[in-house]
Amino acid sequence: MDYAKMIDHTILKADATVEQVEALCGEAMEYGFASVCVNSSFVPFCAEMLADSDVKVCTVVGFPLGAMSTAGKVMETRQAILDGADEIDMVVHVGMIKSGDWDYVESDIQEVVDEAKGKAAVKVIIETCLLTDEEKVRVCQISRDAGADFVKTSTGFSTGGATAEDVALMRKTVGPEMGVKASGGVRTLAAAEAMVQAGATRIGTSSGIAIIEEAEQRS
Repeated sequence: MDYAKMIDHTILKADATVEQVEALCGEAMEYGFASVCVNSSFVPFCAEMLADSDVKVCTVVGFPLGAMSTAGKVMETRQAILDGADEIDMVVHVGMIKSGDWDYVESDIQEVVDEAKGKAAVKVIIETCLLTDEEKVRVCQISRDAGADFVKTSTGFSTGGATAEDVALMRKTVGPEMGVKASGGVRTLAAAEAMVQAGATRIGTSSGIAIIEEAEQRS
């Protein structure tokens, strides 16, 4: 299996430097990763660096809390696409899920999907560690019905990351056609394999090189 093509090579920490993002892009091209995932201020830089490659530019919206206004998420999405983003990983409003305001959650996701439609893929980060199974299922259904391209487990900045159980539940909910991204704590080949076996089609990790090198050593 070509794990490289499933990996979003990621650096989202607050103190990420231009030099580190430049190295990230170089590594993504060398290893053939699906994308680099960066904060939106780095999108123009990455888009320029990766212009002649197959590596996509992924960025995050409403990150990491998801609690910014829908209008803010839409504007962030619009600007990221103008700057060269190919993929948008948006964070749901967990507080509104917990409040039972599903109309808000639905509108929040739908407006971002509509803004990106035809221009960039949308992955909806549902932050599984903070949700009940019932909430996970419902927000996955909403994301699917809104026309999002992926549901994604985690930001990696909350109380937990991806689990195979959550990935399996998400895959069962959205069916075979939609993407499922496992992100948060996926640092080894064994962890990546477990996520793929559970139904993940994309892996978000800052340990992509280690995973690929481990796979190459095995083969």
